[in-house]
Amino acid sequence: MSIRLADVEVYVPDTSAILNGVMRRLVVDGRISGRIVVPKQLIAWFEALANRGRSIGYVGLEELKLLREFCDARGVEFVVGDLPVRGVPENIDSELRNYAYEMSAVLVTSSKIQRLAAESMGVRVLFERPSVTRLSLLEKYFDERTMSVHLKEGAPPMAKKGWPGHWYLEPISDEPLTREEVEMIAEEVIEAARNTPDAVVEVDRPGSTIVQFGDYRVVITRPPMSDGWEITAVRPLAKPSLEDYRLPEKLMKRLESKAEGILIAGAPGMGKTTFAQALAEYYMRKGKIVKTIESPRDMRLPPEITQYSKVYADPDELHDILLLSRPDYTVFDEMRTDSDFRLYIDLRLAGIGMIGVVHATAPIDAVQRFLRRVDLGVIPSIIDTVIFIDEGAVKKVYEVAITVKLPTGLREAELARPVVEVRDFLTGRLEYEIYTFGEQTVVVRVSGLGVSWLETKLKKVLYAIVPTAEIRIEGMNVYITVPKEDVRSVKRLRRRLKRIEKEYGINIDLRLV
Repeated sequence: MSIRLADVEVYVPDTSAILNGVMRRLVVDGRISGRIVVPKQLIAWFEALANRGRSIGYVGLEELKLLREFCDARGVEFVVGDLPVRGVPENIDSELRNYAYEMSAVLVTSSKIQRLAAESMGVRVLFERPSVTRLSLLEKYFDERTMSVHLKEGAPPMAKKGWPGHWYLEPISDEPLTREEVEMIAEEVIEAARNTPDAVVEVDRPGSTIVQFGDYRVVITRPPMSDGWEITAVRPLAKPSLEDYRLPEKLMKRLESKAEGILIAGAPGMGKTTFAQALAEYYMRKGKIVKTIESPRDMRLPPEITQYSKVYADPDELHDILLLSRPDYTVFDEMRTDSDFRLYIDLRLAGIGMIGVVHATAPIDAVQRFLRRVDLGVIPSIIDTVIFIDEGAVKKVYEVAITVKLPTGLREAELARPVVEVRDFLTGRLEYEIYTFGEQTVVVRVSGLGVSWLETKLKKVLYAIVPTAEIRIEGMNVYITVPKEDVRSVKRLRRRLKRIEKEYGINIDLRLV
């Protein structure tokens, strides 16, 4: 079959021209007339991707179908050609470029690299940038109170409305969505992501695709990974600054001067990433160099802050880049895997300020995530501040430090050992102790173990003996500080305190100042 006819212009699209809708738009706008040749290997290439569950395979086949329909409607000849190669070539765009060269055809592309390569061969090129599109099919489900939209074939569309910690699920419509409707929305999202400069396909696996489109984070799952096509789209409702959280002055001073190993913890949907975003911008305004590691990159940050993706770089590459660029702070969003924690630990020990975001139902859970990944004595060098977010607000702040002492509840002095203390930062109250016991690392809750009874019973007894003493009770340990001049006989005082120890089953540490 002859491809080139006299006075008939022949056009050959590459993969970018199909996927970005460029070829279809050129036909619709009447900017192309003559003959369009689509090699059957290009169709097979998209088919192979679709069979493997890749979203671009579905989009490519759908675009080719629409292209043929628009060509028929506008009198443009659509021809299926044949590349002079066996099977489906791995580098299909290179073969399409060679094909256009042999046929003296015009290569249609929206890829700058393809354009430069074709022009260097002497191939005529029609370069067309993809148009910027919007998510019209998806955005219609959102209003000013919508946090996320949940679309599933065979089920009515649902919307989560409210704000972190105070939301409710509301049906958008009573009509269940069909598979075709969900697939159409998915195709719109993927095509828009490839056509829009500030959008990116973060993950494209056989059963799932994650797209970041402006403020929208869209997760698409499909069979066989899920039992049906499903789309979850999340959009942040607010972008508060750190000052909007109205943090205590003591905490603000710590964030400014001392905190360099920060963990932001909380349950899913409680506002952890939003707080991390506010903290990143705060450090940037303070003249710090800030970078982020995200997957997907859904933080809305100013251009001064570089956002790196875990998907497009392995941990070793991120490690090298951050060590060489030496940022003051790195925000690590959504730490989940062992490699995530290892990267956080390595960068922190290298002297880079780290802010890690982890899922946790209680503040202490964030610290426990590190126990099996690093030696106990190193933890305070990695983590010094834990900020727990609940319902969009800071509900708890821990400081982490290490000391050598007798753990709470133990009586024998020779059992003293290094103990990691986790204290409430604002009150200074000891809440947890972490230490090794035998071959195990244990986390012991200290506060709440009979403290109210000790304070009511024990303090009354002790103040009767040493009225000017400063008494601090931490679990079953009592610390007494007394001015020397107020003690007539140290031996007598120690004997009386020893009797109290035996009577109440506690440990008393006496200090004379």
